[in-house]
Amino acid sequence: MKILLTGAAGFIGAAVMRKLAQRGHEVVGIDNLNSYYDPGLKLARLADLGLNPGEAEAGKANCGSISFLRLDITDAGAIRELMLREKFDKTVHLAAQAGVRYSLENPHAYVETNVTGFLNILEGMRASGCSHLIYASSSSIYGANTKVPYEETDMTDFPVSLYAATKKADELMAHAYFSTFGIRSTGLRFFTVYGPWGRPDMAPMLFLEAIKAGRPIRLFNEGRMKRDFTYIDDVADAVVAVAEAPVPEKPKIYNVGHCDPVDLPEFLAEMERACGHRAIVEPAPMQPGDVAATWADCTRLQADFGVRPAVGLREGLEAFCRWHDDFSGK
Repeated sequence: MKILLTGAAGFIGAAVMRKLAQRGHEVVGIDNLNSYYDPGLKLARLADLGLNPGEAEAGKANCGSISFLRLDITDAGAIRELMLREKFDKTVHLAAQAGVRYSLENPHAYVETNVTGFLNILEGMRASGCSHLIYASSSSIYGANTKVPYEETDMTDFPVSLYAATKKADELMAHAYFSTFGIRSTGLRFFTVYGPWGRPDMAPMLFLEAIKAGRPIRLFNEGRMKRDFTYIDDVADAVVAVAEAPVPEKPKIYNVGHCDPVDLPEFLAEMERACGHRAIVEPAPMQPGDVAATWADCTRLQADFGVRPAVGLREGLEAFCRWHDDFSGK
């Protein structure tokens, strides 16, 4: 298949691009390489895929069945032109303005990228006849729902952050474009993804770098938090399985998690063991837009695609710490 992959230099995007290429697909990846976090990490991910980082930064790079274009999904004309020219079989849309807390500081970035950018992808698909959209949603869409584990049929009408609200909007727009134009879509609600090449603004990377530097770690809600930490390879395997499956008859939503949440103190203890250093902990109050627990029910994903998480927390954190030692050494 010929696949358009947005957010190709991102944490999940780069992992998915690798697996799609390994399975023989032709992948055109796009990313605007913005500065929400260090673009150097994004370029390093592309370099690890065999792409020349200088060429990628300049706008275009190629390696085998992978092509990369520096392109912003908020540029409606460029997205339309690309999709009309390339005639993709499927689109895997992972590009987004991420981060719950940053949405409190820069709300316009979330609407421009996550809502307008999503609309541009839908319009590009409508113009070009692309058959199937696989897109990233988020566990944050469940808001302050206290019923766990979260099932895809649970209420999602009360988000507690703008980021979550934009992801809810994406799911609604995808359904509207199916109802109006017949565009098929599959939404994937990711749960706290971690592992090698992870994002520096997420708790696993923040925790590890603080532990290694001897800096204190702020545990919000006094540490009374649970997260369904999901290893990056398990997430990428799920995305690829959905992309390779037949086009669905109607839109569907799936949780993508490890289905086994852990308390943050337990997570920290495993990280201490994996990296060989002790953490300094400072309890802190709950942050605005945050939730106390996430927990995925992945029954639907397992039933429809046979995908099950394979990497446990201990194994995943060991791999993450090894990668971090190697990457920081370079």
